[in-house]
Amino acid sequence: MTGARSVKSNQDSIHKDLEELVRKYARTSFLRPIADHTREAFAKAEKFIESFYESKDQSSECKDRRTPVQVILDSGCGTGESTIHIAKRFPDIPVIGIDKSLARLDKTENAGRNLELPSNAFWVRGELLDFWKLAHEKMQEGLWTVPYHAIFFPNPWPKQSEATRRFHMHPIFPTMLPMAKVTELRTNWEIYAQEFAKAATILGSEKNIELCAEYKEYRPEEPETAFERKYMEARQQLWQVIVTCGQPSNSSKT
Repeated sequence: MTGARSVKSNQDSIHKDLEELVRKYARTSFLRPIADHTREAFAKAEKFIESFYESKDQSSECKDRRTPVQVILDSGCGTGESTIHIAKRFPDIPVIGIDKSLARLDKTENAGRNLELPSNAFWVRGELLDFWKLAHEKMQEGLWTVPYHAIFFPNPWPKQSEATRRFHMHPIFPTMLPMAKVTELRTNWEIYAQEFAKAATILGSEKNIELCAEYKEYRPEEPETAFERKYMEARQQLWQVIVTCGQPSNSSKT
């Protein structure tokens, strides 16, 4: 796992089209149809969440549609190791790890490196963009709240020609980011961290939402993902962005 390559890019600063794209997508809706397999995965996650709260003697909370339940998302969880760590930090909240790769999820049994599997951890295979749209619908219906959303080491798409595939330059960004009270991004490419933080600030301004973003160097005491372990062994600098989402701003927009 040593010798991990650092990000190579023909881009040496924040992308010139970042602000234009974030503002554009903030004014539109992402209408791509949701894949059937992700709807099925989402239904499994819903069942797990309901069962989890019932096992905690909170079945009334699940059945009372006026009271949202808390759900934590671990997006792009890979082998699921990060889901285990997050679930141990939040033992009273179900943590859903989502990844599109069946091969990676098949390795979840060994993900924790002999760590005990928490009862609040659950993995599903699905497309992140679709899962986020479905989660957003649950929030709009008043059924879910997301206190924490982990996005650890997403594909940075480092070529300038691929920039619109980055989450913060994609039409899904205005749906994804405001879902959680706290969103944490980790990456080994500083420009990606800078862009994500700036995109959050722009989106907050455009959508009239309190979004506070901070990016900084990050050095964990213990790695929580295979990527994190690989980059640390290669002595690469890691970066972290924390975005906190408050209530809509009192100022009106014209």
